[in-house]
Order: sequence, then C-alpha cells, then structure tokens
Amino acid sequence: MTLWQTAIASLVTLAGFASAIHALLHKRDPRAALGWCAMCIMVPLIGALLYTLFGINRVHSRARRLELQERNIPGSPQDCRGSDTDSISGPLAPLANLSATLQGWPLLPGNDARELHNGEQAYPEMLEAIGRARSRVCLSSYIFDTDASGAAFIEALAAAVARDVDVHVLVDGIGELYSWPRASRQLRKRGVPVLRFSPPQLFPPSIQFNLRNHRKILVIDRTTAFAGGMNIGDRHLRDRPRGSSVLDLHFRFDGPVAAQLEQAFFDDWERAGGELPDTDLVRPAERGSASCRVLTDGPGEDMDKLTTVLTAAASTAQRRILIKTPYFLPPRELIGGLVSAALRGVDVSIILPANNNLPYVHWATRNMLWELLRWGVKVFYQPGTFDHSKLFIIDDGYVQVGSANLDPRSLRLNFELAIEIFDAALTARLVDHCLTARGQSREVTLEEMDGRPLLQRFRDAFVWLFSPYL
Repeated sequence: MTLWQTAIASLVTLAGFASAIHALLHKRDPRAALGWCAMCIMVPLIGALLYTLFGINRVHSRARRLELQERNIPGSPQDCRGSDTDSISGPLAPLANLSATLQGWPLLPGNDARELHNGEQAYPEMLEAIGRARSRVCLSSYIFDTDASGAAFIEALAAAVARDVDVHVLVDGIGELYSWPRASRQLRKRGVPVLRFSPPQLFPPSIQFNLRNHRKILVIDRTTAFAGGMNIGDRHLRDRPRGSSVLDLHFRFDGPVAAQLEQAFFDDWERAGGELPDTDLVRPAERGSASCRVLTDGPGEDMDKLTTVLTAAASTAQRRILIKTPYFLPPRELIGGLVSAALRGVDVSIILPANNNLPYVHWATRNMLWELLRWGVKVFYQPGTFDHSKLFIIDDGYVQVGSANLDPRSLRLNFELAIEIFDAALTARLVDHCLTARGQSREVTLEEMDGRPLLQRFRDAFVWLFSPYL
C-alpha cells in the first residue's frame, strides 16, 4: 500500500470514528446512537457521509422564550401566571397545566375555532382574510404549489403588498420543490417578501434533507389565523379537475390565540434568517368560547413535547380517544398510553387511510398494529380518497389539531405546530366527523394481521426497521 493510500484509508477511518463519537455524544435515543455508531464504524466513508446529511441536528437554541418575555409580547411566557385551572376544571385540568409547563405559554380563552373541510372551504376563507388585511400577513407552508390555487394566493399576497400591508411568507426549502416553477420565485417576481427555510444549496454547502419546517400558519392582523395540516395547492381540492385529490381539515381561529400563532411564525422567520418586525402589543379581543394554546415541537429544546402531551392526554381520557392520522408509527410512550387507556375501558379508535400515498409507511404500520389490537385498541381503515387529516380527541372537551403526523419524522425530525382546543361544541362536531368516518371504514382484526402471508410479513417488518427515518 502506498503512502497516499495509507493516508486516505486513515482519513476515512478517522472520519468514521469521529462521526460515531459525535453520534454517541449527541443522540438522545440509544437506538439511534447505536445504529449510527455501528454504521460509521463498519462502513466509515458511507456512514460518515449519511450521518452528515441525515443524522446531525443543526438546530441551535436561541433562548427565544427569554427574548420574547423581554419584548413583552402578548401571549408569551410572562402572561402565563398561575394555573390553567382558572379556566379549565375537572379531569382536563391536569392536562392543561402540564401543557402550560411544557410550552410556557398561557391557555387563552375567548377564541372562535371552526373546522374547514378541504380546499373548497379553507381556501376561500383564507384568501378573503388576506384580502381584508390592513396591517400584517404572515404565511408559512410546507408545500406551496404554483397551480391555480397557489396562483390565487400569490395574487392575494401581491395585492396586500400593494396596499402597504406588511407581508411575510415562509416556504420550506425542500417542500417547495414539489412544484415547478417554485413558489418563492413567483412571489419575489410580484414583490412579496419571502424566505426559504433551510434550502439545499452548494455554496456555502448545505444539503439537509431532515429538520424540515412542516408547519402551516396564516395570521392576519394578529386577530384571525388559520392552522392545521393543509398545504397550498389544487391537491387539497376534493373535486380536483385533474390528478388525485387529498382530503384534509384546516382550522380557523378568531381571537387571542392568533397572537401565539404569529409568535410561532416569527420564531421560524428568524430561524430562516429574517429580522423581527415591530410588534403590536394590543391583545386581540375575545371572540368565542374556545380556550386555545399553541404547542411548538421540533429538534432542540422543543423535542418530544408533543409526544409528552399526547401521552398525558391518553392517560387523562375517561370515555374515548379518537385519532385520525395519515401516518401512524407512534413512539413507545404513546403506544403504552393508548394500550393503558384501552385496558382501563376507554374506547380507543384509530382511523387510518386504507389507500396511503406512502405505501412503505403503510407497510411499516402493519408490522406494529398487533400490539395495539391485542389489548383492545381499535384500528379502522378508511376507504376512498387519501385522507391527510390529523385529529386527536379526548372525551367531550379536548381536541389537538395541527401539522404533526404520529410518526418519527413529525415527532422528532420536523418543526411542527399543534393547537390545543378546549371547547365542547367543536369537540362534538369533530367527534361526529370521526364517528362517521369510522362507520364507513373497515375494522382491522388481530387475526388479519397474524394471518398475513409470510412474504408480506417479511416486507412489513423489513420496512419497519427504517421507521425512524420514514
């Protein structure tokens, strides 16, 4: 072996061991740490490269809560004085207090919260709100298509800029690649201020496929907001003229929680390199009966927040838990919470799409359903059009909605956002929505899962091995 070959081999080995040591010191999950260490040592060049691209958490805490407290923004930590039992009583009070401690933001009463089905209901209201904006528009979307629906939003945003409205648009650097031409280019052409969240680039080199901004937020004048799981594009029109459709739920909020949603938006805006604008300190007026709180989740200081809240919610349930999600690969803590609830006699129902747009996620899910079915958790496959809706309902007064799926990518790798809603009226409507979907769905049995052909079981189990990265 020549001197150059020896030097190259030594550098490759050193890179592998350095990557393994980095994973050992920085990974919080022992399974992830062990997997990365093994890969980096056994195949050092490939392992080090993959770890650099997919394994390193490049998010650094900016101590945002302290800064926001100093800025005296309504709905930030200094408003969270005392216990949330002032507004929430009964069995849900401990859950409200747990969320307050984790998030550090108060539960805000006086909101009007309404569900919007598919793009047919959501887009007209969102466009109308942008059209009447007088001071500020903040819009964040993971996918921002430039088809007919996307073009309508671009036109509305450009018109707002022309009215001297302070407009901020944030699109994810990977998510925007789903469409061409890219939304950021179209927006810049119309003079709309836009930033891309962690875009891939060569100079300076940055190829980061994980740690995506999956949040969907629209805030108008700090009084009206929209959030949920719906992206922008024709794909969310149920009666889409061409191509396949995606069913979804989005939510409109009028009232104080709009300020918290704006605050979450500007956290991301600054993380993407934007400057914070002057903030109106007037607290939005109360509009309805719902008490709401924003929960942020993502790599860094917010990691595992949603998992903790969802697990606590499952332990709080007394009558029912209804879950609707497109992707279901929950962490062990949540599996334990759901099984424990079912063993206590709680009616636990999970509604999944029978026709998933990501077949490999569907296969991995099938490998772990037996553990839930064995202990009385009910699982249903909803037929027809792929349903992207995300709902977590407890009894008759608590709903959690937002952008997060119940899978490792959402709960550990993405920046996600959820809204807790304590409101009997909205809960009742969403319970009816889920029960209707459940009544139209096929219940999965333990015998069905155990009776899968050997080849299918092998495929499902093999894909499940990669579930932390699906």
